[in-house]
Amino acid sequence: MCIGVFYSCSITKQIPKDERLYTGATITIESDSIIRNETGLKSELESVLRPEPNSTFLGMHLGLYYYYKNQKEKPGFINRWLYKQLGEEPVYQSDVETYEVEDLVLNRLENRGFYYSRVSSAFTETENKAALKYTITVPKPYRMAGYKMDSMPSSIHETMKQLVSESPFVNGMRFDLSSMKMERKRIDDALKQKGYYNFNDNFLIFEADTNQYNNKSFDLFLKLKNEVPKKSLIPYKISKVNVYPNYEVSDSVALTPARFNEKIFIQKETFFQPKYLDPYIVLEEGDYYNPDNSRNTARRLSTIGAYKYVNIEYKELDSLEGDNTGLLEANIYLSPLNKRALRAELQVVTKSNSFAGPALTVTLSNRNLFGGGETFNITPKIGYEKQLGGSQNSGNSSLELGLQNELIFPRVLFPVKINDDFFKYSIPKTKTSLSIDYLDRSDLYTLLSGTALFGYTWDANRYVTHEFYPLSLNYTELFDTTPEFEDILDNDPFLRTSFEQQFIAGLTYSFTYNEMVNTQKKHQLYFNFTFDVAGNTVSLFGKDQEQDNPKTFLGFEYAQYAKADIDFHYHYNFKKEQVIAARLFGGYGLAYGNSDVIPFVKQYYSGGPYSVRAFNIRSLGPGTYNQETDGTNSDDFFDKTGNIRLEANLEYRFPIVSFLKGAVFADAGNIWNSKENPVYSGKDKFGSDFLSELGMGAGIGLRVDIQSFVIRFDLAAPFHDPALPKGERFNFDVSSPVLNFAIGYPF
Repeated sequence: MCIGVFYSCSITKQIPKDERLYTGATITIESDSIIRNETGLKSELESVLRPEPNSTFLGMHLGLYYYYKNQKEKPGFINRWLYKQLGEEPVYQSDVETYEVEDLVLNRLENRGFYYSRVSSAFTETENKAALKYTITVPKPYRMAGYKMDSMPSSIHETMKQLVSESPFVNGMRFDLSSMKMERKRIDDALKQKGYYNFNDNFLIFEADTNQYNNKSFDLFLKLKNEVPKKSLIPYKISKVNVYPNYEVSDSVALTPARFNEKIFIQKETFFQPKYLDPYIVLEEGDYYNPDNSRNTARRLSTIGAYKYVNIEYKELDSLEGDNTGLLEANIYLSPLNKRALRAELQVVTKSNSFAGPALTVTLSNRNLFGGGETFNITPKIGYEKQLGGSQNSGNSSLELGLQNELIFPRVLFPVKINDDFFKYSIPKTKTSLSIDYLDRSDLYTLLSGTALFGYTWDANRYVTHEFYPLSLNYTELFDTTPEFEDILDNDPFLRTSFEQQFIAGLTYSFTYNEMVNTQKKHQLYFNFTFDVAGNTVSLFGKDQEQDNPKTFLGFEYAQYAKADIDFHYHYNFKKEQVIAARLFGGYGLAYGNSDVIPFVKQYYSGGPYSVRAFNIRSLGPGTYNQETDGTNSDDFFDKTGNIRLEANLEYRFPIVSFLKGAVFADAGNIWNSKENPVYSGKDKFGSDFLSELGMGAGIGLRVDIQSFVIRFDLAAPFHDPALPKGERFNFDVSSPVLNFAIGYPF
C-alpha cells in the first residue's frame, strides 16, 4: 500500500501543469432491442479505442515511473536499463483524438449491421488525471432473410451452387462484413482444391437488397465482378509431372528423362532413384490442381534431408481438355545439399544411459548414400560435466567419450510393405544406430556401454512427432572400480544388482507435442510421453540358473522392467522477449520378472543443471535420506537414484542487452523408491507425504544467446532441504551456492 502511494506521488509530481494523465476509456452500449453477443461486440469496439493508456502493475505505473526517472540529468545505469526494459512514454489527455475514435467505432458498427448508430464521448477529470467514457446508441441491426447465388457461367455454375449450399450463413444472421470476407476466402479455397488454378477471392462480390423489406431485413446475393478472365472460371488438370532430382540453375548439360509411375524424372545421371523419390510426390497426372497437394509434396520432399531447396512451378498449356478444362504442367525442381558435410558443435547430452551436460561432437555426414536419400553419420563425441559449489565433491565430475554410427533411411523398412499413403503428412524414417560410450566417473568407476537401435520416427503434423524403436539393445560393463566404490557396492546390494544386469533388450515409444516450433505463439505448450519396456521377449529364451538366481540370455543377466515418463512445458511470451517458462515432470519405473531393481543407467536422479539447480548433480534424495546422519558408511555413493521422480520448475527470462539474457527461477523435485532400500534407512520410500519431501531452491541466471546457441550460467541455493529434520527444512542456505554451467535452456 505504502509503495503504491509512493509511486503515485512520484508520478503526479512529474505531470506537466497543463496536462492530465490519460487513464483509459470505457464503453456503454444503449439499445432498444436485445443485442446478440453484446459482450463480443463490446470487446471488438474496445479494440479500436486509441490511444492505449499507460500500463499498471498492482496499481502502479512502473513504466511511467522509470520514464520520468530516465529524464533526469544523471539517471544512473540501473534506471536507464529499467527504462529500456519497462519504460513507457506518458499518454496525456491531449493525445486523445475523440472524433477519430468515434469515426472508427461507427465504422465497426456499420460493418456489423448497426447502421445509423450514434456515438458521444465525455471526459471525467481530476486534478492530474482524466478518464474517457463513450456512450454508443445502437438501433436494431439489419438481418439476412436469404442467401442466394446470382447467375454464373456454366463452367463454374454447378460448383459454386454446391459451395453456396454448404455456407455457414443462416437466415436471421446479422449483417457482418468480416463474415462475408471469410465466406469469400472459404469459397476461393474450395475452388482452388477443385482445380480452379487462376481463381481469386477478389473476383467475388456481395450485394445486399433491402427493397423487398421494410423491417431491416435484406437478401444477400453472391456475384462475380465484371470482366473476370475466362481462364479463372475453368478448372485445370495436371497433364504432366516433371521431376528434376539434381537441379542446378546453371546446368546446361543435356538431361536424360526417365518415366516412372506416370512421372518423368529428369537428371544427368541417377542421383536419386525414382522408385524411392516417387512416394514423396502426391501430384499425379490426370488429377485436378490442388494447392494442398503442392504444399504436401514440398513439405515431404524437404524432410528427406538431401535437399536444400524444393521448388514447384506450374506452367499453363495452350491446349484444353474439352471446352471447360485447362491443362497444367507441374515442374518439381530439387536442389541437393552437398553430399558430404562436416559439422562440429557443442550440444547437450540427455540420453538415458549417460549424464546431462555439455559435449563437443564432430559429425561426418554422407547424404544420399545409396541414391535413395539415405544419410550416414559418424559422430565421435567428448563430454565433460562438473558442478562448482555445494558441499559434495567426490564423484561430481565425469568424462565421456563416444562414437556413434547412424544410418537413416527416408522410408519404412519393414518385412511387409506399408502403403505410404497411410502417412499423409510425412513419410516415416527408419533409423539404425550402433554406438559405444566410455564413461569415467572421477575416483569411482569406469562404465563401458554399447547400444544398438532400430526403429522409426515420423511427424503426424506440424506439432506432433512419434518415435518408435521396436529393437533397443544395450550392454554395459563396469570395470576399473576403485576400492572406495567396491566398499559402496558391498554396503548397497541394490546398487550392485543394478550394475550386474548388463544386458537390456526392449522397445521404446515416444510421443511429442511441441508448439515451441511456432515462435510467434504467445502461449506455447510442449508435452512428451515416453514408454520404455525391456526383457519381455528375451525372457522367452532365458536360461534358468540356480534357485533364486536371475535368468540369463547368451550368458548375460538381462533386465526386465517397464518405465514411463511425462514431461510438460508451458511458455508465456510477452513483450520485449520476456518469457515465463514452467515445467512439470513425472516418471515411474517398475522392475519385475528377472529384475529386483531397474538397471542403474535407467534409474532416475535429481539435482543438476537440468533439474533442481540448487542441489549438486544426482545428489538430491532419495526421499528424506541424509548421507551425513543416515549413511552407514562415510564413503556413500555420491549418485542418489530411485525409480520414481517428480519435478517442477518455474523461470522468468528477460533480455539484458543484445545477446545477453537473464533469468530468475525456482525449482522443486526429488526421487524416491517404491521398494525400500535398506541402505537408505527406510527414508527413500514414496509415500503420501511426498510434497513435504521435495527439495526446493531458487536462483538467478545469466545466458549468452547467439542465434539460439545458448551458454548458460545458473547460480542457485536451496531453501527447502528434505534431508533435514521436519521443522528445519525451510532454510534459505546461501553459504554454499551451486554454480551450474550448461549448454541450452533447462527446459
